[in-house]
Amino acid sequence: MRHKLSIGIIDLVAKAPTRTMWMRVMGANFVSIMPQVVATWCEQQGHDVTLVTYTGRENLIAQLPTQVDLVFISSFTEAALLSYALSNLFRSRGAVTALGGPHARCYPQDAQKYFDYVLGFTDKALINEVTRDCSQHRPVGRNLSASHHPVDLPGARERWKFIEQALRKAPLIKIVPLLSSLGCPYSCEFCIDSSVRFQPLAPEAMKDDLRLLLTKIKHPRVAWHDPNFGVRFDECMDVIEEVVPPGRIDFIAESTLSLLSEARVKRLAHNGFKALLPGIESWFELGKKSRTGRSSGMDKVRKVSDHVNMILRHIPYVQTNHIFGLDRDHGPDPFELTKRFLDLSPGAFPAYSMLSVFGQAAPQNLSFQRENRVMPIPFHFLSNIQMNMKPKNYSWSQFYDHLIDVTTYSYSFRMILRRLRANGETIPRWLNVVRGLSSERFGRVRYFTEISRRLETDRELRRFFEQETNDIPRYFIEKIRRDLGHFWDWLPEGAIHHNPNAYLLSENRTSPPESIVRSSYA
Repeated sequence: MRHKLSIGIIDLVAKAPTRTMWMRVMGANFVSIMPQVVATWCEQQGHDVTLVTYTGRENLIAQLPTQVDLVFISSFTEAALLSYALSNLFRSRGAVTALGGPHARCYPQDAQKYFDYVLGFTDKALINEVTRDCSQHRPVGRNLSASHHPVDLPGARERWKFIEQALRKAPLIKIVPLLSSLGCPYSCEFCIDSSVRFQPLAPEAMKDDLRLLLTKIKHPRVAWHDPNFGVRFDECMDVIEEVVPPGRIDFIAESTLSLLSEARVKRLAHNGFKALLPGIESWFELGKKSRTGRSSGMDKVRKVSDHVNMILRHIPYVQTNHIFGLDRDHGPDPFELTKRFLDLSPGAFPAYSMLSVFGQAAPQNLSFQRENRVMPIPFHFLSNIQMNMKPKNYSWSQFYDHLIDVTTYSYSFRMILRRLRANGETIPRWLNVVRGLSSERFGRVRYFTEISRRLETDRELRRFFEQETNDIPRYFIEKIRRDLGHFWDWLPEGAIHHNPNAYLLSENRTSPPESIVRSSYA
């Protein structure tokens, strides 16, 4: 008979305490689905499970489970150092630790130094293997991965108590995360899903999820966590139309402009879609996703603006996703064209990311590592606002000057007011205001300005950014120390350093026996 375990599962939505209004309002809605899935699988095996979600507002040390045998931690890379400290703390108490989530997929070689198990694609069979073994693997943990995403997942009915637990943390707006598919049909070179095959989930599972929500919540709001919702558009819409009466559920989805013809947008609006997040990425590349073909520059701006404005006539909230720092970019054009787009589409909320190399997230990263362009920026700062390689066609000062200009323009009081006037419903209008002021104007712009200033005045930081040294600047170290607080003392020695070329090195040698790929499914 299998030994019954006490299992803790920690979903790190935030990397540190936060006081921003945006995270206070929305943080609890950014929970991940897989920690709930793993919790459900572990309970199905008969184990005792405690799920903790950290959004930056809680006293994490007070919420951590005690007397546990096994701890699963789910982390994005920017929360990796917090996950390493937590693993060290739980190991000191005798627990076995496992890491999952994007950081485990991107940086398994580094994570293996601090966890007994590092999990890539994770299915029920793999979780069964970890709970059966549940033993220390040190100094190098086991890197385990299924051959692809699971073919099915526990639905909302099976996960309900964990979903409800997350909803209780959301003070005003409560959003339930669901999936209709895994993987992605596109091959954007910078994306973690670029080589993950598209895999729709069963329509009957979607129907059951939606039926359950209609019995549990008066007016549910659902965020589809698919990398691109609606690839099988008619099938998804047929499911919603069969199960959900008009106006009973509000939906949010990330999609691509190439999927969003006006007929489809009207159908989405009819079925309760209130927010869409299409990727534009570049004014000079990726025309297939934006439905602009070979158009580029201002011609593409006009076409995309017309398309986005059409969507806004039917859908009250549209977030457009842009990437800066692509190798194709040079001069002021990428930034100035973005400003022109905002002038033409005042209702769109722009979300900006910097091109960064997240370990082995994408095959393209190998070429950047071969060119020795990747910097060992501490994981704590690796998010969509910090590049970890020097832009190909800009000096750092030029790049930050352009970033500060475009972000200041985008989240100026004038542009925030224009978005407020352009959006047609109360919640989207005020979310635009809160986000524009909180996380963007007083967060992103402030950070860019601080880094730009220090590149002029802090020789240590400048030498690091120019790749003259790999020594971590004191500015970064002190920021990590302040953010981690109590957990700084639990950060393992050497954890703020990592080898930015670990992916390339792993490709150049035979995989060690600790790295195992599973192909069986329960």
